[in-house]
Amino acid sequence: MTVSSPEKPRPEKARRRPRRWFLFYPLDLLARFWPVFGKPRGVLVVRIDGIGDMVLFHPAFAHYAQALGVAPSEITILGCQSWAALAPKFFPGIKFHAIDEHAYDRSLLYRFKISLWLRRQNFAIATLDSFMRKPLVADSLIYVSGAPTRIVAKPYLSPKTQRLFDWYLARCRRVIDTGPHPTHEIPRHFTFVSALAGRSIAPEPPRLPWRENVPATKQPYAIINFGANEPGRRWAFENFLAVAAELKKRGLTVVFVGGPAEAAYKNCLAGEGFVDLIGATTLDELLDLLRHAALVITNETGPAHLAIGLGAPTVTILGGGQFNGWMPFPSETAPPKERVVYRRMPCYGCLWNCTQPHRRGEAYPCVAAVEIAEVLSAARDLMPEVAAI
Repeated sequence: MTVSSPEKPRPEKARRRPRRWFLFYPLDLLARFWPVFGKPRGVLVVRIDGIGDMVLFHPAFAHYAQALGVAPSEITILGCQSWAALAPKFFPGIKFHAIDEHAYDRSLLYRFKISLWLRRQNFAIATLDSFMRKPLVADSLIYVSGAPTRIVAKPYLSPKTQRLFDWYLARCRRVIDTGPHPTHEIPRHFTFVSALAGRSIAPEPPRLPWRENVPATKQPYAIINFGANEPGRRWAFENFLAVAAELKKRGLTVVFVGGPAEAAYKNCLAGEGFVDLIGATTLDELLDLLRHAALVITNETGPAHLAIGLGAPTVTILGGGQFNGWMPFPSETAPPKERVVYRRMPCYGCLWNCTQPHRRGEAYPCVAAVEIAEVLSAARDLMPEVAAI
């Protein structure tokens, strides 16, 4: 009897470059070769990502000036509008320029305007250490800068992006492999800056500098941040209400925060004895609240990373889409006042392309599986004074 060996799955073929690339390329090319005069100078650091990513990048960036042999004032960070207000506080002495990354990815006129501005800066060095990134945004910015020395991290590659990344990476002087997927962002950032410096630099947990503006409250308070980037990554609002009720019983003032996307829940808080600051704080005011909170309960999103970076006792409800990439923290960089609650499933690492049955608009199963008792247990671990929870 002949037994045939199982057929090996064929690797998915790399796709062609997207149509938008052919639309953008002539203008990118025009900006890239726009004439500039004088000796190239300064360092460009491209950080086109969210608040949480910026927080995890912050400790490694503290070593950039020394690693590159330049003064901090010679470095320009090109970042996102979402955290532009925080840049002067978190990156003092550094030049910062914010762009609308969505408009850069969609609008020909806006894209050419930013690309031309960037080329005219005449940078000597351009760096990009993001692993998860869009080649038509981050890598395009590195390319149009025209910097003689372009150094980037090896990105996450998929059949969808392989050919486009190959085109951009071939035009860089150096591509640094910061580790396989999933590697936590902090060690990844320190691998990159270590390669720039030519020596090993030990990873550090995030520690954000911030003002001492103590909110006018008469008793300790807990922050509830129930929003997230998409519905599937949000633990059920009813679960947050149950946790808030238990914290209130133990003498904590409970403060709900959020943005416009969370405003629809304001009516649910009426008459419950909670403080409703949804849509009522600036970004700076939110950081003041987080900085002095006795406890923060949050989904894994930008405010969670800000709270951890500010040293607030923080419990984060985590799903499995990018498990280990952003959370949980590796033991060597884990902040002491941070706890992550999750329910591990075989499908972890799906990059939020959920394969499990779930209803549209509701939490993904890995997020929904986290129980109220587990979150309260993590809160007790961080706050012995409310051990009766």
